[in-house]
Amino acid sequence: MSAPVARPRKAPATAPKSQSARAASNSSAEAQSTAGISGFNGNRRVPAPVNEPVRSYAAGSPEKRELKARLESMSNERIEIPLVIGGEEIRTGELAQVVMPHAHRHVLADWHKASAEHVTQAIDAARAAQRDWANWPWEDRAAVFLRAAELLATTGRATVNAATMLGQSKTVYQAEIDAACELIDFWRYNPYFAQNLYDEQPVSSPGMWNQLDYRPLEGFVYAVTPFNFTAIGGNLPGAPALMGNTVVWKPASTAVLSSWYVLKILEEAGLPPGVINFIPGDAGAISNVALNHRDLAGVHFTGSTGVFNSMWKTIGTNMANYRSYPRIVGETGGKDFIVAHPSADPRAIAVGIARGGFEYQGQKCSAASRVYVPQSLWNEVRDECVAMMEEMQVGDVRDFRNFMGAVIDKKSFTKIGEYLDDARGNASIVSGGTVKGDDGYFIAPTLIETRDPGYRLLCEEIFGPVVTAYVYPDAKWEEMLRTVDETSPYALTGAIFSRDRKAIKAASIALRNAAGNFYINDKPTGAVVGQQPFGGARGSGTNDKAGSKMNLMRWVSARAVKETFSSPLDYRYPFMEAE
Repeated sequence: MSAPVARPRKAPATAPKSQSARAASNSSAEAQSTAGISGFNGNRRVPAPVNEPVRSYAAGSPEKRELKARLESMSNERIEIPLVIGGEEIRTGELAQVVMPHAHRHVLADWHKASAEHVTQAIDAARAAQRDWANWPWEDRAAVFLRAAELLATTGRATVNAATMLGQSKTVYQAEIDAACELIDFWRYNPYFAQNLYDEQPVSSPGMWNQLDYRPLEGFVYAVTPFNFTAIGGNLPGAPALMGNTVVWKPASTAVLSSWYVLKILEEAGLPPGVINFIPGDAGAISNVALNHRDLAGVHFTGSTGVFNSMWKTIGTNMANYRSYPRIVGETGGKDFIVAHPSADPRAIAVGIARGGFEYQGQKCSAASRVYVPQSLWNEVRDECVAMMEEMQVGDVRDFRNFMGAVIDKKSFTKIGEYLDDARGNASIVSGGTVKGDDGYFIAPTLIETRDPGYRLLCEEIFGPVVTAYVYPDAKWEEMLRTVDETSPYALTGAIFSRDRKAIKAASIALRNAAGNFYINDKPTGAVVGQQPFGGARGSGTNDKAGSKMNLMRWVSARAVKETFSSPLDYRYPFMEAE
């Protein structure tokens, strides 16, 4: 694939704008928006979306030079990140740090933590902003996100990619497909999906006109975003906002840097003050205020199953206190599988394990974590996979030769290490298993073999570069499909490898409810916006499919409007006439 030519990059915003400059910018954006609203008399259509090309970052390419320069400059910066409430930057004085997971003594930023008081202020700002934002024509809201997509694709690309690489320890490729391409795709495809939704209108009988008014929810949406995907950080607050809602956004503490630059792009694109309010801080304290507020209209969440269950419980307890029933949308955990049929290509299985299990250190909800391989193929699959693992370099993501970086923080590093200790006593470590945390939180790609199909490493989410394999007798294919379906409480992604069409059909039926995203002869990761809408059920979430119209439907509350052109003037009906 030829790489697009990078446009010249503007100097990144390492210091926040003054309030007066920000106010002038907002006034200008509002004036332009008003002019746009009053200057159109037609059914406007958004540009047909296409997926953003993934840049190669090949040696000597302009995008590689630009990104390397931004990595260098950002590594030498230590910026300050405030809260943003109603368009105003707030510095609380209670600070936390953004560090590089692969060099955890290196501080990239100091960020201000929100208190309960700031959460309330953010909710008030969101409610105030919605009075105007909800009544913008949808095309003008869409224009903000379409412009943000263009800014990210050009002038902001190197900055957001660099922030993701340094702050979340993603390799250049993992950052490019996430922080750049996927978020650009969300911001381009969501307006297209919104257009399709708004186009859905009821039929009208003679003498009347029936319409559907797709109103935003009444209240604020609480968006809680994870560390592992910068694109999710932009989409969870962005999708509800596109539909006219206003948002209180709590980013993960380990992804504040990239989230900050995403917010800056949205502001540059013309997002009005108060539409998305940025409040990093303690998750429990922020949620305690947001989830107990009368005006909670919805929750857009990606994170652990346990946290989501706790939030749902809190909401259920408070139902009598809310203005309306909150919409609860969540994508949570996964224990994603690869199951191979005896007819499968061993090399393809091995690559599926290597890429699906170890890219981004296995820190994807969709990462391959449990593998079921027939006895006849195991030796070849194992040897092929181990050979790839031994070639994988692990280290600082600024060295583009590395296939893996570090896991996100000390807590994750310790948890994964405990799983490896368990495997040493209760299973067999085929390859890997080493940990090194002195300078960065490094864990080697690890392949484990167990003889127990109920072993905990086949059941529990680890969220690290650890894949556990169970080898089954070739004749027990159908029994193994039942085992795959019943072993884990999750149902996010899964893959089957087979060259036998009958086996593929059998797996597709037996595992129909075991994965919301199901892959045939491919790894269970890498969903693309507009191509594979993403989400799972069971313990993996509400399956509202980010990257599709299904997700946007959750952020509107339809009003049916009937207009009668000739009103009846007599209460009596024909059936009432005399016999």
